[in-house]
Formats: sequence, structure tokens, C-alpha cells
Amino acid sequence: MQNAEALAAQPVFVITLEAMADVPAREALLDRAMGPGRKRKSSEKLRRGRQPAEGLAFVARDVRGVVIGTVRLWNIRLGEDGAPALLLGPLAVDPALKGEGIGSALVRRAIIEAQRFGHRAILLVGDALYYGRFGFSAARTSGLSMPGPYEPARLLALEIAEGALDGAHGTLRAIGRRTSPSKFAHAA
Repeated sequence: MQNAEALAAQPVFVITLEAMADVPAREALLDRAMGPGRKRKSSEKLRRGRQPAEGLAFVARDVRGVVIGTVRLWNIRLGEDGAPALLLGPLAVDPALKGEGIGSALVRRAIIEAQRFGHRAILLVGDALYYGRFGFSAARTSGLSMPGPYEPARLLALEIAEGALDGAHGTLRAIGRRTSPSKFAHAA
């Protein structure tokens, strides 16, 4: 009986930093989970041509090491001269494994690591019912906008440091490390 209990207690997935070798699997997962229109989203305008924030790109792997989930955070600026922040996304889980807690674990890990690195706020475009459980809301985003079409009620933020979004206004801007076309051909 102890062996069965020990096996039941084993995690069915682990979260690790994303590696370059994960790019093809991550891209295939994003295509399966989000469909062909995923690269037309407003958030993509902030990610295109950029690398994720240093140390803030994660994958979930099953017990065989297969990538079954992904989340990345990106460096942004809150308006033209505003404070730096992070943009979360895309978050995706293998459609066959939805409801297993993988997405929630990825979001929690992203928040914890962002806080550990000293970031003060995270924004995203997403479902308030889902992301609200992590503290995200539209309460502090009314002065902010995305660089393309989006639903304002879906622009959500989490203040990691109290007051990080005080006075934030303007259109979100991409900042951070640029990709080299050959090295990060699939950095979306």
C-alpha cells in the first residue's frame, strides 16, 4: 500500500525553465491550444521581435518529459514614459489535459518568479474569471490600452508591489531584449 500511496503523491508534471530545445514543442502546443489566429492578437504586437523576460519563460512537462504547458512573461512599459512591467502570455496547456491544474501551476510559478526578480506588476489580456483567482483584475487598467484591437474589460493587471500601477496610463509598449531572426525564429 505504501508504494501505491507514494506513486499517487508523485506529481504528474513538473515546471522548468524553457530551453531552446523546447521551441518546436512549444510552438506546436500553442498551435493546438490556440489555433491558427493566435499570431494576430494584440498581445503578439508586444512580443514580436522580442525575447521573453530573462528567466521568465516556463514549460510544464509530463513524466516522459513531453511539453504539455507553457507560459512566458515579456518586458513592457506602461505607456510612453511609464514604469516597466511584465506581460503574461501566452498561457497554453495541451487541450487533452485541461482541468488538471497545469495552467494554474504555470501562472503561480510565473508570479512567484516575477516577484523574486523584483518586478512590480504583471498585465495580461484574458478571462477575468480565470485570472481573478490569482489576483488579476481590470480595476487598475482603465488608463492603459493595448497597441491594437482588444476588449478593455479583458486587460487585467496584478500589482506585485503596492502602488506599482498608480498613475499608469497610455498604450503598452514592448521593451527588453530583441530576438535575432535566426536564433529565435519562433519566439512568439
